[in-house]
Amino acid sequence: MASDNNNQDFSGEKTFQLEGIHPSDIFGMKEEKLQLICRIFPKLKIVLRGDLLKVIGEEDDIAFFDKKFTRILNYYEKFGKIPEEIILEIISDEQDSMPIDNMGPVSSEVLVHGRDGMLIKARTPNQARMVESFKTHDMLFAIGPAGTGKTYTAVALAVRALKNKEVKRIILTRPAVEAGENLGFLPGDLKEKLDPYLQPLYDALRDMIPPFKLESYIEDGTIEIAPLAFMRGRTLDNAFAILDEAQNATTNQLKMFLTRMGKSAKFLITGDITQIDLPKNQASGLISAIKILNQVKGVEFVFLNEKDVVRHPLVTKIITAYKQNEGD
Repeated sequence: MASDNNNQDFSGEKTFQLEGIHPSDIFGMKEEKLQLICRIFPKLKIVLRGDLLKVIGEEDDIAFFDKKFTRILNYYEKFGKIPEEIILEIISDEQDSMPIDNMGPVSSEVLVHGRDGMLIKARTPNQARMVESFKTHDMLFAIGPAGTGKTYTAVALAVRALKNKEVKRIILTRPAVEAGENLGFLPGDLKEKLDPYLQPLYDALRDMIPPFKLESYIEDGTIEIAPLAFMRGRTLDNAFAILDEAQNATTNQLKMFLTRMGKSAKFLITGDITQIDLPKNQASGLISAIKILNQVKGVEFVFLNEKDVVRHPLVTKIITAYKQNEGD
């Protein structure tokens, strides 16, 4: 198999030997994955002969291919397979910032088709666990450090449920703990007061719903974004409700939210127990919930960690460093 680049002038070449690997394990029984790679690297002539892969082209293009193909081989050596979607993810990861451990194996299931053709899906094994667990549980807790995609995955699940008509509305809420849930002293109207606390939820929604549609959903109440205090006394029927930053809810506040669950409802609670902003004399309701609810049938807990971080690679190192120094 070779890429169709016979009319190009080339300045270099490199040969890769697939030691101990059958070529079909990497490239597919019909070399369909090799064809995919050839399409992605149109400037290179790529020839497979037995267990030797020869790449011919400009030195810079070969160097880029070398880096990406090495990551592909590393993934295969770790997991014993290399799906097409992982090949695409490795090659499209411009900064090579996604650790191989975080890349798989994960579900290829697309949750939402976002703006500009963005395919939104689980990007790490524990995000995939969130997706799978929510198929069989009506209440899910996703707990982990910053940058692990808890909120983003939760919002994607909610948007999918709304588009599939599994629910009639989405409720997104957070404790406005920085204002002590008392927003009266802040300047401006109510929306102006709340938006700084709820901005991450807006950001996720904007990735997944066209602006005009999102505005319409918010205006007619199909999507509601509100602070946790506004949930008191309500019953949330036919709704997908997300409580974000739940580590900053007190035990009574979290109990209040969980008991808002009405018929045909789905609840997803996210939080980071390493970043609690409550006063020292107030216990985090999220920590209490882990102890109280972990044996309740129908309630599921998924714990994410630094290996699930999908932000800049430094974030993983920062989280690890703080964990190592806990208690110092």
